[in-house]
Amino acid sequence: MAASKNQARENKKRIAQMAAKSELREAQRKRRLRDNIVSAVAVVLVLGLAVLLQLTVFNSNPTADEVAQAKAGLTDPASTNSPSATPTPTVSLPPVPNPSVAAGKTFTGNMSLNGKPLGVSIDGTKAPQGAAAFKALTDSKFYDGKTCHRLTTGSFAVLQCGSVDGTSAGNTPNFTWGPVENAPKNNVYPAGTIAMARQTDNGKSMGTQFFIVYKDTTIPADSAGGYTVLGKITSGLDVVSDLAKAGTADGSSDGAPKTPIKIDSFTLK
Repeated sequence: MAASKNQARENKKRIAQMAAKSELREAQRKRRLRDNIVSAVAVVLVLGLAVLLQLTVFNSNPTADEVAQAKAGLTDPASTNSPSATPTPTVSLPPVPNPSVAAGKTFTGNMSLNGKPLGVSIDGTKAPQGAAAFKALTDSKFYDGKTCHRLTTGSFAVLQCGSVDGTSAGNTPNFTWGPVENAPKNNVYPAGTIAMARQTDNGKSMGTQFFIVYKDTTIPADSAGGYTVLGKITSGLDVVSDLAKAGTADGSSDGAPKTPIKIDSFTLK
């Protein structure tokens, strides 16, 4: 009888041990499943972020990083500002002029960056709407005192200027125009090119932001085409190149210039 009781206790003990092991295995299985799900979600998020950056960053050059950069930089950040972001300040601008104002005309003038002069030529024969809008902005002194808020370095070489608030905020609602004009068919923007920034895939979203190419740069087109080439820097491009040598504030190949860059004045006639 005692032996039978001892056997029964042993059986209960083994059953309890088996149950404990089973519970442990089930807990381990659930933990592995949870870890796998977390890992899978993390991979999806990383891939999604990579695709998003690929589609939305500055339209650029040969390297993968620069092509990704390219999808965001020449675009107008107004289209991507979150609702909680600081609203674009109200700026008084002239109405967008009719392209006939500049059709068949060439405007020449000067832009001063950090106290150093650059010669400028704007071609209304090839980009009449862009030239008319740019002339209206310079005549109204809009660019005087504005900053150049973005610099890209390396084989993709662009200085972007003309933000409404100097920190990359987009256009004022009453001054947007299009379509894209005079974009290079081969997507190559020679050193000295002055072109307009715009929203991705939106050829009618140009406003006040423009960019200066300080080294030959390839900028892939999107569904709206390329970027409106207004004209060129005729003298003083070395001023831009020298400012670019300081690089960006954070040391990356795309960001705010380390040396603050301001447009002292911009005139066309």
